[in-house]
Amino acid sequence: MVQNEKMATLGNLVAGVAHEINNPIGFLKGSLNNAKEYTQDLLAHIQCYQQHYPNPAIAVIEHGEEIDLEFLTEDLPKLVDSMKVASDRIEDISTSLRTFSRADTTEKVACNLHEGIESTLLILKYRLKANEKRPAIEVITEYGKLPPVKCFLGQLNQVFMNILANAIDALDTSGEGLSFAEVEAERQQILIHTEVSSEQNMVLIRIKDNGQGIPEEIRSRIFDHLFTTKEVGKGTGLGLAISLVKLSRKPTMGG
Repeated sequence: MVQNEKMATLGNLVAGVAHEINNPIGFLKGSLNNAKEYTQDLLAHIQCYQQHYPNPAIAVIEHGEEIDLEFLTEDLPKLVDSMKVASDRIEDISTSLRTFSRADTTEKVACNLHEGIESTLLILKYRLKANEKRPAIEVITEYGKLPPVKCFLGQLNQVFMNILANAIDALDTSGEGLSFAEVEAERQQILIHTEVSSEQNMVLIRIKDNGQGIPEEIRSRIFDHLFTTKEVGKGTGLGLAISLVKLSRKPTMGG
């Protein structure tokens, strides 16, 4: 109950921050669209001047050289486009945060599970990137055609987060003691497969990494409360236990 309360509070905080980000991002996106249009008009106007007045005054020539007009004319549109890409990226992150932390604890809501998975992957992207010890972890998605599923998506996203974070931890552990080249040769991967099981009227989601696997002798304990194989300070033994509790609140298909 304490953990649920903490996660609910965190979810509300994240959703609130994401909502507040949306307003300035919306303004920036609209302003950048205008800035791009204005830039194109101004550069076209300069070109028009150059065509009709090919021999400008000395002061104009010197000022053009001082500001490197040729480079500015070529680079400014690219700069505006880069700013637009950055604002789109921030908007995607904000959307993912709101999707991930959806406050739907009172009743089930028909949701697109793939959106929940993608929002979780975006949040974990910083851990999937390459670092000095290993190349980027490849995520392979094999998405089936899923109907809307009535569920507590915020809680289900916590399950995705815990399982995927554990998969990343497992791959990092399997690469310990190996050189960058050796880890690269292993091609560390996480596979996410979704499908509808018509026989059981349910959606199946399989998440698999190609790390070392779980030793047979501890497999029966991985969902036990406070059980962890990680070093002190790196694991709480709560991730999979919480996931099991969340999954016990069964989603239902339909829309």
